Amino acid sequence: MAPSLNDEQTKGNNTTQLTPLEAISHGGPTLSGPPKFPSFAEQRTHQLAHLAGTFRHWARQGYVFGFSGHISYRDPEYPDAFWTNPLGVHFGLLKASDMILVNLSGEVIGGNRSRPANTAGFLIHAAVHKARPDVHAVCHCHSPAGKAWSTFNRRLDMITQDACKFFRDAHAVYDSYGGVVLAAEEGDRIASALGPKGKGCILRNHGLLTVGQTVDEAAWLFDALEHACRDQLAVEAAMAGGAVKKVIIEDEEAEYNFSMEADPAYCYAEFQVYYEYEKYMSKEDFTA
Repeated sequence: MAPSLNDEQTKGNNTTQLTPLEAISHGGPTLSGPPKFPSFAEQRTHQLAHLAGTFRHWARQGYVFGFSGHISYRDPEYPDAFWTNPLGVHFGLLKASDMILVNLSGEVIGGNRSRPANTAGFLIHAAVHKARPDVHAVCHCHSPAGKAWSTFNRRLDMITQDACKFFRDAHAVYDSYGGVVLAAEEGDRIASALGPKGKGCILRNHGLLTVGQTVDEAAWLFDALEHACRDQLAVEAAMAGGAVKKVIIEDEEAEYNFSMEADPAYCYAEFQVYYEYEKYMSKEDFTA
C-alpha cells in the first residue's frame, strides 16, 4: 500500500504532517517553495525574471519553432492583466524587460511597446486566465513530443512516476482543431477542455499547455508533460510488434505520486534547478 502524506510522522520530538517538500528533504533544511514578498513590485520583478529564465530554458530544450509559443504571468497587483513575451523574438534572447503587459480585454497597458504580442497567444492565455482565477501562469508551445503525441487524440497512461503528475483530471485532451487560434471562441474552448482542476492539456494536432500558481510551477509541469509524451511515444513504438506489453501504475500508487509531485510548492522547487543553471550559463543577463 502506498504511504499517505496525511499520516502523522515524527520529526525530532514533534509530531507533524509533512508537506511534500519536507518529505523529500532528508537530513538538512527543507527546500523552499515560492518566496513571499512585501510588495507587488518585488513580486513582479521576481516573476518577470523567472518568466524570462523559463524562455531561456525552453531555448536549451529545443522548444523554439519560429515565433510559436508563449508564456503568461498574471500581474500580482492587477489580476485582470498578464505579462507575456513579444512576437518575433527568439526564446534564447528574451529578457525580463522585453515582456508586454496586456489586460484581458486585449489592450497593451505596460511593459515593452516596441513589438506586438502574439494574437493567438493572447486569445489562449486570456481565456485560461478568465476561466481559472487560481491560475497565475500559463505555458504553451509546439514542443516535439507534445506535438507528436497530440495527433493520437488520447490522454496519457500512467506508465511512469513522472506521468502521475497528471493523474486523472489533472490533464485533459482538447478534442478539436481549429487551426491557428485567431478567434476568442477557440481560446474559450481550450480553457473549457482544461477544466476547473486541470494542470495540463493536450491540444489535438497542436501541442501542449500547462498552468500553475507560479511561472516556475507551470514551466516544470510543461517539461513533465513533454517528457511524459516522449516516454509514451517510445513505449507505444516498442509495443508495435506485439512482443512486449506495458504495465500501468495502479490508481492508489498513481494518486500518491500525484499528491507528492504535483504539489505547487514541490513543482516550484523542482524548476529551480533549471533556473539556477540558466542564471549561471547566462550570467543573469535575462533578469532585468
